[in-house]
Amino acid sequence: MVKTSILKDAIKAFGLHLEMERNLSSQTCRAYLSDLRDFSLFMEGQQSGGISQEKRVVEDFDQLHLRMYLANLYKRRLQKSSIARKLAAMNTFFRYLIREGRISTNPLTGVSAPRKDLLMPRHLSVDEVFDLLGDRFTDDVKGMRDRAILEIFYSTGIRLSELTSLNREDVDFEQSLMRVRGKGRKERIVPVGMPALRTLKDYLKKKGSLGEDGSPDDRKGPLITGRNDERINPRTVERIVDKYMQRSGNQKKISPHALRHSFATHLLDAGADLRSIQEMLGHESLSTTQRYTSVSVGRLMEIYDKSHPKARGGSSQA
Repeated sequence: MVKTSILKDAIKAFGLHLEMERNLSSQTCRAYLSDLRDFSLFMEGQQSGGISQEKRVVEDFDQLHLRMYLANLYKRRLQKSSIARKLAAMNTFFRYLIREGRISTNPLTGVSAPRKDLLMPRHLSVDEVFDLLGDRFTDDVKGMRDRAILEIFYSTGIRLSELTSLNREDVDFEQSLMRVRGKGRKERIVPVGMPALRTLKDYLKKKGSLGEDGSPDDRKGPLITGRNDERINPRTVERIVDKYMQRSGNQKKISPHALRHSFATHLLDAGADLRSIQEMLGHESLSTTQRYTSVSVGRLMEIYDKSHPKARGGSSQA
């Protein structure tokens, strides 16, 4: 077997593989590489049996090293989901090295990832969403932009990364539809409510980005912009959500993802079927969407109490 490169070089080559051959989004690639660099830093701090830290190669790693790293993750009190994610990234990395002929076995074989805790998605009630969107936004470009962002999140249920990557050509105002590029750069079409479309059009009109026919003039440009009219930064969007949550009087600390959860939960409460919600959210697996059934258990109990003949303990004749 051909001698492999040192760990840092192997990680760099793996990053190019993810970006060029697997065509993953830049955000996904960064997440993979960040987890692998964490493992690399840990290994640099270990005694290497006479092998220079700078010369350590991936062939040197065995299951003992991986168990030592796993113990270190637990010692750092990382969440189980974070530990499982790191191990998943490493498993993908080692499988890549096997395909490249650099190692013969996967050192993660037999190392079990922790069972993830079932975390309930944080979401807002309908009243809380209306309080958030009912804020008196300023009528300048920034205020109209902020309102459009919040309306789009709740109207479509898209992810933060999906919102920031939207271009003007992705919105069909006539058909009330939006083209979204999701995880793995997979595209889907989602419906957009009229309030969200109105606020979006007001924002584009205010910043002079609508043509005479009422459609965006530069259709290739970013839909929502930040400083210097460049594509808005995800961190800026997070600050916008936090700002208006505080202004609405709600003390909950939420992320933009909570508006996505609110979108799905409120659809489910109103009677939408899981398959339709799955399509709109862009989930590959229905089991991911089914997490929202736990959130809406109160609604299910309400329907049960109203509809089932024996729900209130009444008797029925055989």
